[in-house]
Amino acid sequence: MRQKFIFVTGGVVSSLGKGLASASIGALLESRGLTVMMMKLDPYINVDPGTMSPFQHGEVFVTEDGAETDLDLGHYERFTNAVVSKKCNFTTGQVYDTVISNERKGVYLGGTVQVIPHITNEIKRRILDVEDGVDVVIVEIGGTVGDIESLPFLEAIRQLRNDLGKENSLFIHLTLVPFIKSADEMKTKPTQHSVKELREIGIQPDILLCRTEGDLPLELKKKIALFCNVETDAVITAKDVDIIYEVPLRFHKEGLDEKITTKLNIWARKPDLSSWEKIVETIRNPEHEVEIAVVGKYVKLKDSYKSLNEALVHGGIANSCRVNIRYIDSEEIENGDVGMPEGVDGILVPGGFGNRGIEGKISVIRFAREKGIPYFGICLGMQLAVVEVCRHLANIEDAHSIEFNENTSCPVIYLMEEWVDRENRIQKRDRFSDKGGTMRLGSYPCKLTRDSHAYDAYGKELIYERHRHRFEFNNAYREQLEACGLHVTGISPDGTLIEIVELRGHPWFLGCQFHPEFKSKPFDPHPLFRAFIRASLVHGQGKKR
Repeated sequence: MRQKFIFVTGGVVSSLGKGLASASIGALLESRGLTVMMMKLDPYINVDPGTMSPFQHGEVFVTEDGAETDLDLGHYERFTNAVVSKKCNFTTGQVYDTVISNERKGVYLGGTVQVIPHITNEIKRRILDVEDGVDVVIVEIGGTVGDIESLPFLEAIRQLRNDLGKENSLFIHLTLVPFIKSADEMKTKPTQHSVKELREIGIQPDILLCRTEGDLPLELKKKIALFCNVETDAVITAKDVDIIYEVPLRFHKEGLDEKITTKLNIWARKPDLSSWEKIVETIRNPEHEVEIAVVGKYVKLKDSYKSLNEALVHGGIANSCRVNIRYIDSEEIENGDVGMPEGVDGILVPGGFGNRGIEGKISVIRFAREKGIPYFGICLGMQLAVVEVCRHLANIEDAHSIEFNENTSCPVIYLMEEWVDRENRIQKRDRFSDKGGTMRLGSYPCKLTRDSHAYDAYGKELIYERHRHRFEFNNAYREQLEACGLHVTGISPDGTLIEIVELRGHPWFLGCQFHPEFKSKPFDPHPLFRAFIRASLVHGQGKKR
C-alpha cells in the first residue's frame, strides 16, 4: 500500500481542538491495525516555541531527539504509538531560514526566489520527508483558514493533492457550528464561510468535523453537506466531551474511521477500541480520589502544563483514582495572598523559568517536607528542593540557583558551561548564549539506585528520560547534602549529572531533573506518576468515592 496523507485544517476560531482531533484520527486508524506518523505545521515565524512564553503558546513539548515543539505533539504521542521527532514539527521560521540559506549558497542558480514555488516546495519537501514505512501520515496545519500566515502551507497541501492523487490524500476540515441561545438553534453559516475560504484557494474538504455543544441533527448535516459540497455521511459531529479520551469513541460512533478508510481505499480490520473504553470507564467511575496541589507560575493558563495535567490523570488511571488538581500560583504564596496548601494529599512543583514566584515554591517544598506530604518536584521543582534542603537542613542561608542569584555564595544549582550532548558532541554555553535551543534537550540515560522510590517505580536500573533545562545540580555540594538526608538515587552513567534526588525518612519525596510527563500515556502511565499518586492515596488514607 502506498503511503497515505491526511491533512487537517481548522476554521472560524482557534482552539477548536485540531490537535485532539488529529490525535483521535491517529488512534482510530491504529485501532484498525494501521501504523501512523503525525506532523504539525506552525505558521508563526519563530524557529520553534522554545523561547515563547507559556502564556503565549502553552506548553513546549520535547521529543526524544531533543526538539522543542508544539504542545499538540504531546497529544499525538499520548493517543498513538507514534514517537514524534524534530521532523514532525516545523514553522514558517524554519522554512524561510532554509530557503534563504539555499539562496545565499546559490542553490537556485540565480533565479528569483518566491513564495511559489520555493517556499511551497520546501514545505512539501519537509512533509514528504517524514518517516518511511508507516501507512498513514496525518498532517495538522496550525492556525485557521483566512490567516495570512498559513496561506503558503495551504497552497503547499493543495499542490500535494495533485502530486499524490485523491486515493492517497485526504482533506479534513474542523469547523464550528455554534448554538445561539437567543435563537435556540445551531447555526451553520460559520462552517459555510470557512469552507468557502478553503475552496477559494483550491481546497475542497473531503470530510467536515463540526465542533458543537450537542448532536448535529440529520437535517443540519444535510444542509451543511449541500452548501459545502460534501457527502452527508462526511459531516461528522465533533461534540464537546468532558473526558478527552472519549473523542476517538465519539468519532468512531459517527463513522469517521470507516469514511477515512473508504476514501483512501485502505483495507483494514475492524477497530478494537476496548482499551479506550476501559480508560474512559476508569476515569468516569474511579474507586478512590486524591487532591494534588500543583504549585506553579503559569497556573492561569492550563495549557502551560498540558502534559503534566494528563500525566496526573494517567497516574490516577493506574490507581483507579480520580485526581483533583488544586492549582496554586506560587507568586501569590510568596506575596502572602494565599496560605500553604493544607489538606491536600500530594504536592507537585513543575518546571519553569524566571525569578517570579521562586521563594513561594521553596516555602511550599519546605511545607511538604516538614508535614510529610508526598512531594514530586520536576526539573525546577527538583532544583528548588535541593535549594530548600541546603538552606534549612544544611543551614546555608545563601544557598540558591545562579539562575536566580548570580552572586550567591552557595551555587548549589549552577550553569554547566560544557557538556556532551546526545550525539556525543561537546557543547559550550554561558549566560550570554542564545536562549533558543541551548538547553540540555531530549532523551538521556539515567542509572538508578536500587534502594529508592525511583527504582521501586521503574523496576529497572537504566532508564531514559527527556530533558529541557540549562542548570544542573552542583556536585561540589553532594556530600554535604547527603549528610543532611538528601539521597541521590538517579545519576548519569558517567556519574557527572544528578538526575533524581530523594529525602531519607520522608514517606515519598522525589525530585527529578527530567520531564517524565512527556512520556506518559493513558494506556501506559509513567512509573513516577503512578507511584506519586499511589503515595498520595496512602497519605490521604485512600479516600473512597
